[in-house]
Amino acid sequence: MTTLGDIGVAAAINIGSAFIFFLAFAILRLQPFNDRVYFPKWYLKGLRTDPVTGGVFVSKFINLDWRAYLGFLNWMPEALRMPEPELIDHAGLDSVVYLRIYLLGLKIFVPIAFLAWIVLVPVNWTSSGLEGAKNITSSDIDKLSVSNVHSRSERFWGHITMAYAFTFWVCYILLREYEKVASMRLDFLATEKRRPDQFTVLVRNIPPDPDESVSELVEHFFMVNHPDHYLTHQVIYDANTLAKLVKKKKKLQNWLVYYRNKLERTSKRPEMKTGFLGLWGKKVDAIDYHTTEIEKLSEEIASERKKVTDDSKCVMPAAFVSFKTRWGAAVCAQTQQSSNPTLWLTEWAPEPRDVYWRNLPIPYISLTVRRLIMAVAFFFLTFFFMIPIAFVQTLASIEGIEKVAPWLKPLISVPFIKSFIQGFLPGIALKLFLIFLPTILMIMSKFEGFVSISSLERRSASRYYLFNFVNIFLGNVLAGSALQQLNTFINEPANQYPIIIGTAIPLKASFFITYIMVDGWASIAAEILMLKPLIFYHIKNFFLVKTEKDREEAMDPGSIGFNTGEPRIQLYFLLGLVYAAVTPAVLPFIIIFFGLAYVVFRHQIINVYNQEYESGAQFWPDVHGRIVIALILSQIVLIGLLTTKKAASSTPFLIVLPILTISFHRYCKGRYEPAFVKFPLQEAMMKDTLEKATEPNLNLKGYLHNAYIHPVFKDSMDDEDVDDDTLSNSWETETVRTKRHSQRHTPLPSRISGASSPPPSLMAGDGIQNEP
Repeated sequence: MTTLGDIGVAAAINIGSAFIFFLAFAILRLQPFNDRVYFPKWYLKGLRTDPVTGGVFVSKFINLDWRAYLGFLNWMPEALRMPEPELIDHAGLDSVVYLRIYLLGLKIFVPIAFLAWIVLVPVNWTSSGLEGAKNITSSDIDKLSVSNVHSRSERFWGHITMAYAFTFWVCYILLREYEKVASMRLDFLATEKRRPDQFTVLVRNIPPDPDESVSELVEHFFMVNHPDHYLTHQVIYDANTLAKLVKKKKKLQNWLVYYRNKLERTSKRPEMKTGFLGLWGKKVDAIDYHTTEIEKLSEEIASERKKVTDDSKCVMPAAFVSFKTRWGAAVCAQTQQSSNPTLWLTEWAPEPRDVYWRNLPIPYISLTVRRLIMAVAFFFLTFFFMIPIAFVQTLASIEGIEKVAPWLKPLISVPFIKSFIQGFLPGIALKLFLIFLPTILMIMSKFEGFVSISSLERRSASRYYLFNFVNIFLGNVLAGSALQQLNTFINEPANQYPIIIGTAIPLKASFFITYIMVDGWASIAAEILMLKPLIFYHIKNFFLVKTEKDREEAMDPGSIGFNTGEPRIQLYFLLGLVYAAVTPAVLPFIIIFFGLAYVVFRHQIINVYNQEYESGAQFWPDVHGRIVIALILSQIVLIGLLTTKKAASSTPFLIVLPILTISFHRYCKGRYEPAFVKFPLQEAMMKDTLEKATEPNLNLKGYLHNAYIHPVFKDSMDDEDVDDDTLSNSWETETVRTKRHSQRHTPLPSRISGASSPPPSLMAGDGIQNEP
């Protein structure tokens, strides 16, 4: 059983680790040769240049000014100094609202912790329910929990009163925050600069027509049904094979740059072996070999590009359709287009940066099957993953080590070693074992066919949250393998579930405290050190970087990682709400996590992370919903726990809390969620009217004409120096007429006024068009 001494040792280890990470970061970030690692966002924006140093040669790599090292924690107040409106302009609304999740944790748990320590801790501590109890192994932490209160005690009214107070406070804060974020989103959309996705709709499940190509069919359908607002469209190609070839070519080009740089440094032509990983095979000249391979691959790419643009089988029954106004796009995206609700399905197009091109060619009819397969796979992953986790957790305990390696018993009997194993090892073992889980879940989300990076991350985050709930929360609360847990629930009536969980919850408080310190303290401090990006940047900079573009690619740190960060935050909301009325000793550790993480990630968002897309905080309903679920679960746990304490006279008063919470959630969902799903026509009309007044001569078709062209075709344009003006003009030379009359029997012929294809060498065929 973990004692206060064990927790003290774990706290000392994690605080020491965090301090070392912060100190290392403070030193490394001041070195001139690391400047692009710790401030890449400013370089990518063109607002920062390499530090200018004079004097001795070593000063180009190491900061010799000792005064710079005195304020090694100055980055903390600097991270808090930028006001929120400026931060939105700098990093986007997604990043700012993500930070508000940490602030939300502080707003919720600081007052709750204050109340719990003033009211519940004295109530629990001054009881003596654990003294003399048989068959119960308890620790000092348990004396601060509800477990120390006698059965049938009147003291439980204090816990019930606090449960009501906690519920009302959480709901009040959630309501205020939902209102604030919804307002921020609407303001952001109203003031946001022009973007292609504001005018564009993704159309899927286009029905086949023997008389018309997909491009002609799309043009005809929207000219008839949206005659005043339709502008242009871009059919979707199955260019996945072409994209793989382009990626392979880029990889070979990187190796060619590496070998050429090596030749310049050594004046000796490098050689390599052609076998697996260069370990065996024929030895050849590395530069000549890669030059030849790139030439062969270029021929394959040209052949594959011609096949994609010429073969009608490569044109998918989907298209990006753009409109003359935001209002027209909003009407199309938010209405049913056909009498058959399974055809001509429309949704808002992701912004071009957000499109996950690899999934666009997936047939729409297969998406349901794919998602069913992944639902079953996720079920088995969640429950079977607990088997190795339980095994590792068993080894990371005193009893497990004594059983597996009895000869280590004298060593683990040493007080410090024993405290280290009980207070630190289980948390770090669990943390290490979950390293590959986000990658697995993202692969599963990609298989399901989501067409935007943001939707991929949201789906991956929801599954990560469920996995954490089952394996980290329930798995450690109920102990044993997941199959044993499942068997327990199957063989027990549903009304016993709260009792089963409620009985086990207080006994695991010490484990979750150690886990919070490992995952929420040391790991957050390690985040700012960025050891992996630091190493990778210097390897790439030394071997591959030849141009400024190469250097920008080497230092690009990517985005903040919503799919991994948000589920971790939700786990702490769950732990905090569940233990608030049960074991308030957990709350200070959670508050430290939220405060530390807010400062660290604010610094990272300002200086490091470059968001891949901007969804306008579309993820907030998911965040709100998961916190509400955690609140309901905490109420159910308390009901089950008080039932085991035979508090029959007071427990029924808790039953109303879940009902009130669910009603609150339904209200918020109906009142605020539409702002995150639909774009108000009033707002669209206002933006359109303002744009017409301020930019009457705007060439919207020129702005949209290649916004949703597959990146491999854009790369081709760059390689062959096709400038936008020439491309735009060349696309206005052909007219494509439909080969049949309108389905609505209108005499209006469907045609593309001023539309043409890109140069034949790039996009031959009838799929890529720019209609008015």
